[in-house]
Amino acid sequence: MGIAPSPSCTVHPATSIARRTGDDMGANAGDGEGWPNALAKYEALASSLPSRKGLGSALYRRHGGFWYPEHLMAPTLAARGSFVARPSDVILATIPKSGTTWLKALSFSVVHRGRHAPGSPGHPLLGSSPHDLVPFLHSTYESRSAAVAPVDLLEAMPSPSPRILAVHTPLSSLPASVRESGCRVVYLCRDPKDAFVSLRHYLDEIKPEGSTMTPFAEAFELLCDGVSPFGPMWEHAAEYWKESLARPEQVMFLRYESLKEDGAGSVRTLAGFLGRPFTDDEVARGVPEAIVELCSMQRMRSVEANRDGKHGAATSWSFKNSAFFRKGEVGDWKEHMTEAMAQRLDGVVKEKLRGTGLSLSH
Repeated sequence: MGIAPSPSCTVHPATSIARRTGDDMGANAGDGEGWPNALAKYEALASSLPSRKGLGSALYRRHGGFWYPEHLMAPTLAARGSFVARPSDVILATIPKSGTTWLKALSFSVVHRGRHAPGSPGHPLLGSSPHDLVPFLHSTYESRSAAVAPVDLLEAMPSPSPRILAVHTPLSSLPASVRESGCRVVYLCRDPKDAFVSLRHYLDEIKPEGSTMTPFAEAFELLCDGVSPFGPMWEHAAEYWKESLARPEQVMFLRYESLKEDGAGSVRTLAGFLGRPFTDDEVARGVPEAIVELCSMQRMRSVEANRDGKHGAATSWSFKNSAFFRKGEVGDWKEHMTEAMAQRLDGVVKEKLRGTGLSLSH
């Protein structure tokens, strides 16, 4: 497959095919026999999309104006074609390495604090990875040999308690039912400079044995051209930003830096948006602060499941959960990028977001 056109190119014909055939493919994905056939069709569609070199060791595929890691393209299309959201669902959306693990832990703790007090020794976050408690939507659709079809797995998730699911998918590529159901979407963004540096370390940690990474300088050039997982980063953020302005009761826009600066305040805001506001008594007892402490980088890194557990064990690409926990600092980019690189990336992002009222630089 040749190198894809620049991000300003017209949408590849396969994109419109995906939009036309998604519902048909998803129709038979709910039964055990139909799912492998449905996934095979999505894989064939994914393989027809434009491709180019990515920031790490994997190729990217272009769909709907965004770039996807090749191994996640078919599962993402499958989720779009067959996932049916419930009004009570909570969807957590991020660009990779923008605080996804942290947001999962915080949201789980807020929603389920009635049955799992944040200070209790048996809290699920002390025995399980946030990624096991709050799965990625696309991960449900990754395995061709799953004993239970994805639709059935999702339907079996708790009800009426909200299902909490995570996505890296751009807003424009989410399943239509997410908007139609009126479920809540929480978006967390991060300064692109820190997100890029964190992403590079992560990709190096999880790369398959024997594979090579795109050199740092070359990866930076790709990033500035809009080529990054689920990127361009600025378009990804802008879609959710505009939707949060248009539908603030359904879409919440959070900043990583704000969570770092005022964790308890941000958690209180998150709880209110999710329909689980803290009572005066909870605030007086310091429950928001307890949730922040429970979900802190230091605390989560000490959990055995996060140190030694595996992510993606049921797929062809698995790695240690420890790859999700590095520094989590604001401004770490200064240790890895030159000032000239930072100014260039800031300039690109500022120009691309001109007129939106959104700024991503910190």
